[in-house]
Amino acid sequence: MAKEADQKTMSVREEAPQPAQAPADVEGVGRRYHQRRNVKIIVDSTSDYAPGVAEQLGVEVVPFTYVDAEGVEHLDDMWKTQDPHEFYENMRKHPEVHYTTSAVTPGRYLEVFEEAAEEGLPIIYMGLSEGLSSSINSARQAAEMLREKSPGAEIYVLDNRCDSAAGELLAIEVVRQASNGLTARELYDWASDARYFIHGYFTLDSFDALAAGGRIPPAAANVGGKLDIKPELSYDLNGALTLRGMCRGRKKALRAIIQDFRDNYAHDPSLPLAIVSTDAEKDADWLEHEIRKEKGCEDVTIVRSSVSPILGAHVGPGMVALVFWGTDRREKLSLTDRIAKRVRGRAGAGDTPSASGADA
Repeated sequence: MAKEADQKTMSVREEAPQPAQAPADVEGVGRRYHQRRNVKIIVDSTSDYAPGVAEQLGVEVVPFTYVDAEGVEHLDDMWKTQDPHEFYENMRKHPEVHYTTSAVTPGRYLEVFEEAAEEGLPIIYMGLSEGLSSSINSARQAAEMLREKSPGAEIYVLDNRCDSAAGELLAIEVVRQASNGLTARELYDWASDARYFIHGYFTLDSFDALAAGGRIPPAAANVGGKLDIKPELSYDLNGALTLRGMCRGRKKALRAIIQDFRDNYAHDPSLPLAIVSTDAEKDADWLEHEIRKEKGCEDVTIVRSSVSPILGAHVGPGMVALVFWGTDRREKLSLTDRIAKRVRGRAGAGDTPSASGADA
């Protein structure tokens, strides 16, 4: 399996277009992949697309929603009507103010899928990991409802199993593969494997937002703040957040991210990287500067964007992340993960669709 996965990823690297001459032109990342294709690709707004990338890719985006402290619901329109600095600065100035998020309903997904089905093309939806949201299960329910109403509909639902801009990098490559002529089923199979080759590492400015959301005890957040402890985090094979280490000070946490990049990078400058933050542009600049000092990365395309309110509400201002294509994350399983993977395999579980295109 590992050898097959490596071969699939190598084919991606060998066929990928040359890096853009102007890495700052992130719209070009989407524009050069957006060609005529025979599948409808749908994503969601939590992949933190840089301005213009989703439009240039030609994918449909399902927006998530969030609710402010006054109970007003807002649509995540990928910062088209709101400034990310103002949003996160408000969180800094008013730490007592909290935003809440909710999963997309099966009914809303059904509306999107039915409208997409009218185009007469097979559909593939790639959504936020089940490790962070139940929305992907709503999408699966909606896909099944669509099949019941329209037995001939071909639809696939894929859990990204990677978060934030990792979903953006996956979408970019899926669109390119579709432009190369892959069918919806072939895309689903390709993405089901490729998602494990995307790495993401990030650090937080404080534990306050995690404590407010109940993800860590308030006492732990208080101690961490007093000791200037900065975590380095990533996500596991299910897309759930996982702690990689604790660092004394912000700079050490950033250097830990760079070290993980060196240890896991695919060393292919034709594949774009992504740097995202919750209003931490100086640290994002530092990460980009350090990346470009690495051999072969001088001209690599780096897509820069701001984390959406959906994820930002849970991590708070000051988060910065580096996302890139690298080694197979499945090869570094813990003992528990290996046992769980073997049990799932014996039970026939996983993300393999049935003959009707269902996501198990």
